[in-house]
Amino acid sequence: MRILALIPGGIGNQLLFFPTLETLKQQYPKAAIDVLVEPRAKKAYRVCKNVDEVLVFDFQDRNSFADYLNLLGIVRDREYDALVSLKTSWRIKLLLWLNGIPTRVGYQDDSPLYLSNSVPRKSEQYTALMYHDLVTGFGIKAPCPPLTINVPTQDISWAESEQQGLMLGDSGYIILCDEPLDTTDISAYPVPSWQKIVEDIEQRQTGLSIVLLQTDTNQAWVTTLISANGNLKATAPPDLGKMAAIIAGANLILCNNSAPMQLAIASNTYTFALCTTKDHREVPQDRENCVPIQSANNLADIKPETIIEQLWQE
Repeated sequence: MRILALIPGGIGNQLLFFPTLETLKQQYPKAAIDVLVEPRAKKAYRVCKNVDEVLVFDFQDRNSFADYLNLLGIVRDREYDALVSLKTSWRIKLLLWLNGIPTRVGYQDDSPLYLSNSVPRKSEQYTALMYHDLVTGFGIKAPCPPLTINVPTQDISWAESEQQGLMLGDSGYIILCDEPLDTTDISAYPVPSWQKIVEDIEQRQTGLSIVLLQTDTNQAWVTTLISANGNLKATAPPDLGKMAAIIAGANLILCNNSAPMQLAIASNTYTFALCTTKDHREVPQDRENCVPIQSANNLADIKPETIIEQLWQE
């Protein structure tokens, strides 16, 4: 048996789909499971053990007729028996329908004409649970497993060397990470508020080092905070596996809704997640080591004092 999963979106979206892939692998242990993802999301599968092949297609691009024909050829060559899909364009659904994949599972509100089995979309629940509902289209009745990742051994070794290089010592460290929502912004949460949080952590003299997690999009935020406080340390993991490993070694992480947040949740690192009511569904509500700190519309509305109180609440 060979299964193809269509998963548009960024890295965070891929991570939230991992429990669905895990259940499919548990139910069909001999099946080959491939994913079709956007180029920006391919790196997520460095920490996934349940996928055999990662195929790339730019769902967001204005694809030509030749692009769709190429996709059709790729799918046809692999002779898939089943397909599970998040929301994609009707053109892609039509292609896969024409390709003759017998079992095609998706949501009822997403081009159901081209599906063999459709599932109600319960968008009010935690996103990983909503994605996991798709397995019922295969006749599977199994609880959603927790989000987990598989970090390569060499990435764990890299993190251990990085901790020594940063001289973090035995007391541990706190990770701060802010990924801007727009390329024109420095951060999603105001820099002055971040500075107040840093000052409070230092004043408490806990012995914990403060490490800024640098990603592909937040270099300006890291540079700005370090310029204001020379005691801060920074790490820039070169890939997702090493990022996961450095997060897993932290005492806690304070971050906004992002791929690092999902990695922290998967690693069971104590996570304080800055989120709005719009994106709070990407934060599990039943995990003791994950604390959402919410705002109705804008992260900037969250006072640093509120975050500080949550961080040190006993």
